[in-house]
Amino acid sequence: MGAGTIQDPSYVREAFARIADRYVTTNHVLSLGTDILWRRKVARMVRRWKPGRVLDVATGTGDLALEIQDACPGAEVIGSDFCAEMLAHAGRRGLAKTLVADALALPFGDGEFDVVTVAFGLRNMADYAAAIREMRRVLKPGGHLLVLDFSLPEGPLKIPYRWYLHHVLPRMAGFLTGQTDAYEYLGGSIEEFPRGRSMCQLLEREGFSDAEALALSFGVAAVYIGRAS
Repeated sequence: MGAGTIQDPSYVREAFARIADRYVTTNHVLSLGTDILWRRKVARMVRRWKPGRVLDVATGTGDLALEIQDACPGAEVIGSDFCAEMLAHAGRRGLAKTLVADALALPFGDGEFDVVTVAFGLRNMADYAAAIREMRRVLKPGGHLLVLDFSLPEGPLKIPYRWYLHHVLPRMAGFLTGQTDAYEYLGGSIEEFPRGRSMCQLLEREGFSDAEALALSFGVAAVYIGRAS
């Protein structure tokens, strides 16, 4: 499968709807709580930009948006997602503003946001480049896009991590959620997702400058940042 055709949107929406009730707990267990640290780090990065308005795309149950809302109390933080069941959890957990929306057709005008974030969501979208272009469209000139997602470590960790990713993680997630098939695609989506310099080049092709990548937890995850040209 080529980048841009990774996931069927209908399947992804239905899968997330089925696991919404146990999504947060499952993520924390599978990552041994590391995902919480990753999101807090991202929220601190966003705070340094002193944004007035932030859009968290594919917010899901609102984990990252809630961290940003706490870190940037003076900012308006909106969480959007195409899965209403996930957004319902975000609202109940305290995210002040949520909106059901497709990341490939955001219901906002050009240049409305200082920062756009997307955590563990771009990888699930049908067209990476189109999603990045749409996020660029709603950013003000000079605004920042921040992508947080899984990656693959290099060196001696690569082989054992791949084995965990393809054989252990789906079974554990299936046990925790009762929906094994909802996680079967995860390993393949991470393998196909652009990483490192490849992601930076994609951001730069779609209207961002000074793109940079920051590896987290020995490369298990990564943060990508671009500035809207």
